[in-house]
Amino acid sequence: MDFKHKTLLVTGGCSGIGKIMARKGLERGVSKLIIIDINESALVQTKSEFSHWEKEILIYPCDLADVTQIREVSEKIKNEVGNVDILINNAGVVTGKYFHEHTHENIEQSMLINSCAPMHLTLEFLPEMMVRNHGAVCTVASSAGLISNPKMSVYAASKWAAVGWSDSVRLEMKQLGKNISFTTIMPFFINTGMFDGVKSKILPMLDPEKTSESIICAIEKERKMLAMPLPYWFIRFSQGILPLSVFDWVMRDVLGIYDTMKEFKGRG
Repeated sequence: MDFKHKTLLVTGGCSGIGKIMARKGLERGVSKLIIIDINESALVQTKSEFSHWEKEILIYPCDLADVTQIREVSEKIKNEVGNVDILINNAGVVTGKYFHEHTHENIEQSMLINSCAPMHLTLEFLPEMMVRNHGAVCTVASSAGLISNPKMSVYAASKWAAVGWSDSVRLEMKQLGKNISFTTIMPFFINTGMFDGVKSKILPMLDPEKTSESIICAIEKERKMLAMPLPYWFIRFSQGILPLSVFDWVMRDVLGIYDTMKEFKGRG
């Protein structure tokens, strides 16, 4: 999928890799950039920062935990902007606690934003993509959508759901003969502040700029899945051939994955 002259929509596009991917879309020549974010002041600031590209930049505040708001903002976008060519479902939240420490509200927010919002938003724009037989949908999930981890139970659940949904719709588009790519991204911890306090034994936290570039390249190449830094096939192969006790030993004692969230702070 070539970004040039396309309309790109990015959720959570005012910070972290969302903002970087929005910028990279502009660098690649999109004609229109749409940013959805809950932070209205950050939306205004981001639009101002990007104004020197002299492209059409449209900002829409929306709480992605609220399906009513998603439907309303999607309708506004369709009426005011038109069709979306590339949708990047990037917005996400994390609560780094043991499961019993969660509130019901923590659980609901994580599932609504990380799992349900990409589905609802895609449902708003996919039918028109199917009519035009053209489009790309990228969902930024997490390596937590492949590997269980202490203090990430609800986050992992939400990302497992996102991974399963995104790849299932990819198969549906293929079965229906539609030229619409679905790309599922499963990165390790990204050094954006969202995972402040995370300690990684061997695997380094991912660089936001390089990670964003990899995601944009994956969309351009219409890759089905991208996991970083460990490829998803390696993880799944290891889970398939190793006894669970051995796999746990590798994740816990060799790679140190199971201890990464012990000192998690997040953005606060």
